[in-house]
Amino acid sequence: MDQPPASATPRRRAILDLILLAVIGALLAAAIWAGFSALHRQFWGPSAFVERYLATLADGDAGAALAIPGVAIDTTELEAAGLPATSSDALLRRAVLTYDLADVEIVRESSAGGVTEVTATYAIDGTAGETTFRVRRSGTEGLVPRWTFETSPLGEIEVALRGSRQFTVNGFAIDQRQVSPDGAAADPLDPVALLVFTPGLYAVGVDTATAEADPVNVLADAALKSVPLEIQTTPTKEFTEVVSEKVSSFLGTCATQKVLQPTGCPFGMRIDDRVLPDTLEWSITSQPLVQIVPSGAFWEIAAATGTAHLEADVRSIFDGSVYRFSEDVPFVIDGTVEILPDGTASILVGSPALR
Repeated sequence: MDQPPASATPRRRAILDLILLAVIGALLAAAIWAGFSALHRQFWGPSAFVERYLATLADGDAGAALAIPGVAIDTTELEAAGLPATSSDALLRRAVLTYDLADVEIVRESSAGGVTEVTATYAIDGTAGETTFRVRRSGTEGLVPRWTFETSPLGEIEVALRGSRQFTVNGFAIDQRQVSPDGAAADPLDPVALLVFTPGLYAVGVDTATAEADPVNVLADAALKSVPLEIQTTPTKEFTEVVSEKVSSFLGTCATQKVLQPTGCPFGMRIDDRVLPDTLEWSITSQPLVQIVPSGAFWEIAAATGTAHLEADVRSIFDGSVYRFSEDVPFVIDGTVEILPDGTASILVGSPALR
């Protein structure tokens, strides 16, 4: 049998070696690409970009969250989204990020027109939620792509207060005048717009010396969306007692006037006969039950009934005889309560009949 030339065997072996090297190279390239793809998804892709943003919120790092490209927003973007250009950034701080953001998972990623939508699920204080973020590529640094939010992930809470200018958000104290574009001249009935990070859970409540309201939880889970919130406070027990004392003092002052019709007071009496000097005495035998009820931006004292008592010696103009006059006089009282800019209360007490 003919034997192949001696030179053919090394050639065949070289070819086989080249084929083997090519296969190994292809496998290595595939492994490198697979590794690169995994790194891209885990560290460099749009989903990883969103996960880093959510991680900053979970850490309570408001500064780092705001530094992520596309998070901070200007007035032009606010107006384009239909939000007030004067929205306050007072809540974009660590002190407000007190909620527990956990169990973050990217569940969808889709791209179209240069924009990638990344949907994440999570739990905030144990409540499940889902938010879709819009991101786009902003450039490349070496082999690493850079990303930015196409739509800022900030949201807004619009808070309207009744009965107070002060409130708290996740325990952080806010005064309406501090965040209103009108400052100290702000109308107490005007709502204030506050930017917040999304997703986020924000407990808005009131706890002041004069007013209180249990916290209302607001879930902000959509970018550049406004969540309106109206809070009607109730007067505190201590403040109601202060108003009651003011009413009692007012009525007590009225009772010191030794005339049948005390000036500016809710009670009086007409007697056709002549009252003897220094014998007329008023007293309050039944104090009205003071109730403070909402009225516009602040409060009013609901109409309440009380009883005054009049004692006097009276001379009859018919026969000159003197008799003792003693009679209960029912009356109705109400009033207004306004919280002044310096935090003190202006309490005006009167009678419906005097208005």
